[in-house]
Amino acid sequence: MAWSTRELAELAGTSLRAVRHYHEVGLLAEPERRANGYKEYGVAHLVRVLRIRRLSDLGLSLSQIATLGTGDPPDEGPLRTLDAELAAVVERLQRTRAELGLLMRRPAPAGDPPVGDPPAGPWDRMSAADRSLVVVMTRVLGPRSLQACADMLRDTPPVPTDDEFEGLPADADERTRSHLAQRMLPHVRAVRERYPGLRAPQADGPRGHRFVTDTADTAMRELYNDAQCDVLLRIRSLLRHGAAVPEPAAVAG
Repeated sequence: MAWSTRELAELAGTSLRAVRHYHEVGLLAEPERRANGYKEYGVAHLVRVLRIRRLSDLGLSLSQIATLGTGDPPDEGPLRTLDAELAAVVERLQRTRAELGLLMRRPAPAGDPPVGDPPAGPWDRMSAADRSLVVVMTRVLGPRSLQACADMLRDTPPVPTDDEFEGLPADADERTRSHLAQRMLPHVRAVRERYPGLRAPQADGPRGHRFVTDTADTAMRELYNDAQCDVLLRIRSLLRHGAAVPEPAAVAG
């Protein structure tokens, strides 16, 4: 699955003109073209446009955004320079926020994207692939699923298999993939039980069940290697068929 320029703009909540301008000023790499000559955008392009928009919404000019590079995380040097330039503004903004807080003594709306202002600890512990996946999914999930995702990111501690999954090589053998899926299954199942909104995240997607599913599958194929995708598919199958949580000895064997 790939997106046209118009579809990319719609997903990112921006305009065709903005996407074309990002190309013109060198902020967004040109994608490959289909046989018919139309551009074909992928997950990396969507994530880049969303980051440009967020930095722009924070008050940075496109030339300032260009100095940050395209890395994840961005280069520290330009960020430190910008931070120094904005230091004089921070105190005034903090006073303004304090005054606004008096007017907003209520919980955040359920539909706020979980990556809009994520908790530093959990967000920093996530891999770049995981963060990109969350960013993409905030564009297609509905309010109930978004809130469940935000709650999960805030409250769920890391587990030992996180690092093992992130470091899984693409050529991992059958036994390694199977055992990792089995060890990840109890944690995944516990998270689904604790946050019911994650059991069928496509259920309340504003663009429909199929669009959420296709977007998630496309993003995972681009963000994770073959072995990681295989492990995720195995876990999905185990959950679908109600597989029992294996005993530690069985998994270790």
